[in-house]
Amino acid sequence: MYRHVSLKGRTAGTVRVPGLESALKKAVTATTTFPKQCYKCSDDPPASLAAGSSGLPVFPAAAGSLPAPFTALGASKPQPGESYVPGTAAVPASGTDGSSLRRAPPPPPAARRRQRRGMGPVGTAAVRDPGGAVLPRGFWAAVRVWLEKPQVANRRLCGAAVEAEGTVPLGEGGKAPPSLAAVGGGQEGRAGAAELGRLWREVRDQLCLPPPLRPWGGPGELRALLRTLLPRGHPPAPAARELVVQDVYNGTVTFLPLEENSEGKCLIKKCNIYQIQLRHIKDEEWSVSVVAPFPEDWFSDGIAYPKLAWLGNELLSKLAKWSVEQKPSEFKSTLSLISVAKYSKVYQDLKEKYKEMVKVWPEVTDPEKFVYEDVGIATYLLILWEEERKEKGLTKKQSFVDLGCGNGLLVHILNNEGHSGRGIDVRRRKIWDMYGPETHLEESTIMPGDSHLFPDTDWLIGNHSDELTPWIPVIAARSSYSCCYFVLPCCFFDFHGKYSRRQSKKTQYREYLDFVAQVGFVCGFHVEEDCLRIPSTKRVSLIGKNRTYPPTESALIDKQITQFINSRRTCAGITCDRRVGFNHKDHCDGVCEEAGSELPADETETAGTTWMPGFQPREKVEQIRNCASLPREFVDEVVLNVANLLLNATPQKSCSNMQGGNMNSWNQGESLSLKEVAEHLNKETLKRLKSEYGGLQTLLKNNHQVFEVLNGRVHIRDWRKEKPPSKIKPEVKRRLSAEAFKTRLCWFFIHHPDGCSLPSESCPYAHGTEELRQSQIIKKKKHIQ
Repeated sequence: MYRHVSLKGRTAGTVRVPGLESALKKAVTATTTFPKQCYKCSDDPPASLAAGSSGLPVFPAAAGSLPAPFTALGASKPQPGESYVPGTAAVPASGTDGSSLRRAPPPPPAARRRQRRGMGPVGTAAVRDPGGAVLPRGFWAAVRVWLEKPQVANRRLCGAAVEAEGTVPLGEGGKAPPSLAAVGGGQEGRAGAAELGRLWREVRDQLCLPPPLRPWGGPGELRALLRTLLPRGHPPAPAARELVVQDVYNGTVTFLPLEENSEGKCLIKKCNIYQIQLRHIKDEEWSVSVVAPFPEDWFSDGIAYPKLAWLGNELLSKLAKWSVEQKPSEFKSTLSLISVAKYSKVYQDLKEKYKEMVKVWPEVTDPEKFVYEDVGIATYLLILWEEERKEKGLTKKQSFVDLGCGNGLLVHILNNEGHSGRGIDVRRRKIWDMYGPETHLEESTIMPGDSHLFPDTDWLIGNHSDELTPWIPVIAARSSYSCCYFVLPCCFFDFHGKYSRRQSKKTQYREYLDFVAQVGFVCGFHVEEDCLRIPSTKRVSLIGKNRTYPPTESALIDKQITQFINSRRTCAGITCDRRVGFNHKDHCDGVCEEAGSELPADETETAGTTWMPGFQPREKVEQIRNCASLPREFVDEVVLNVANLLLNATPQKSCSNMQGGNMNSWNQGESLSLKEVAEHLNKETLKRLKSEYGGLQTLLKNNHQVFEVLNGRVHIRDWRKEKPPSKIKPEVKRRLSAEAFKTRLCWFFIHHPDGCSLPSESCPYAHGTEELRQSQIIKKKKHIQ
């Protein structure tokens, strides 16, 4: 590695130090060649040395000034007992491209020890690439994640806004090259490209990279990217701006933090410069390193710039992992259709505004998940609609109808933010009464047909709308030519019932998304896909806001929709795998071929009012079928029968426990498969269990005090083997555990032939009624969300 002496009290710009230049000249003239061993610590020997040059350091600085690197990066007067060591930075030997470098004489031993303490890699990770199929391509893909989605590694960020990027010249030049491009288009995009060009010219003229940073150079191009790091929290911390320079030829990514002075000029915050380096060692061996030239001056704000130890451990480990474990995603990037910067600001504002809903949530569902999920969806829609108004020159805010609105919180937020609209659901929720008259919610059953069209509505929303999800594009298309839709699919439904898989090569979720997108294309929409930032595993949305046909072809599209719906019902076995982005005309032909004919004659009249006579909406009162509603006596009988079956099975297992010097055996019983257990239960019991979701397995898992179900086999739970939690429980969970302690009788103390395997003081359950405590947990009445 190149070495460097720490100069305390560094300031930006040129600093004149008395006596420093004469000492520098003496040190330079004292040595004419370099010892061979000085290359052992160098990543790559400079090209000039490899060519057999004399090794004399060349300082392209004007007479009477400091060497160029210290002119750029700043220097100060040495502290007492500290000497200036020439050659502490790689200096261009010829030209300004840094491609040919020479090195000054090595520093004295004392200075070298100080260098080791102050410089070197922040961290290095070894990476193996078997077969050489991934690197270096995988490294650049990993870097791209860190550039565009820093929040996946740094949880204190909510994202990064990439303003502009493009190739930049390394040598002297005037204007920015035409290859500079902004992210996005329009006036903002052109302004971003101009800003990137201006910043690059300023940085290029003032910066020479000090070691251990690798200098830029080589035959390849440099690629610059201007980004803003967006902190999480309310009020958010100031955004941090960075100029990132990628040198593909040398395998480096240099991060140059920017700050403005009092005159509004951007300067590099030199103390926080760092570089990510890729190095090919040999064969399949590579290394990824994070280096910083001034680690002793690193300023950590705890948000955009964590401590160097975090960069060398957490970030580096993720980069190394991503570099060789590249898995192509099935989905689009998160928030790809809207501005991340706008989303971050609006989301933090709405989260602060509606956070009190978490405290008063009356439903049995998780308040934080549902409140912040709906806040995230509302944020997305508000920004999407704002962009639409700009594109179409509208001033009035869009109207909407939320079909299957559930708890109605999304409707409540959108109404409060100035959008007129209403929510419709088959069941009323308790929380509806809390919103007030300004929030419009209706309890009604929606049957897809002519009686449920919304010609005066701008947008239809389907947020986890279940059986209505595939119908929403159809309803939007038939409501009016200007009606748009937004769906967030969750449960898998077709037009007539549960969705049946047809593509084994896709995940069920991906296949269902493709189906819903296909419905949108059949209905004549240009369907866009985006991934939302919400606390849910199902967070891919499909948006139809533009049509693929002129209004004069509405009748043709309506006929096409009818044929497609009919084909899904009558030809369920035929696969129609149209993907996002296919040609509209080709798809029309495919639909006609798949349908084969018009609707049957006996259903033509019915189709005029109800589009699918066999459609089944969800029940007004949803039945709970997770074994929780079964009578306690029935559950206790099944539990006792299964436990006796395991305890009496052969060969019998016993688990010994040494207590007080005596060997005590506790019967752990045998393990049996769920099928074997079911064979020993009577038909009436099995019939009753089959009417519940999950059946026997769900009942046994619900009784986790007694049983453990692993890989389809049932075991008696031995509480002595229960491992303590690997992570510290959140305060809420710790409180709930303490409140539940000794509030239920121990099943093993009462029923097991050997009693409980734990002593009374260790068992979380009561050994007898005298130990029972009254539960401190207020049980909420079951209510379907």
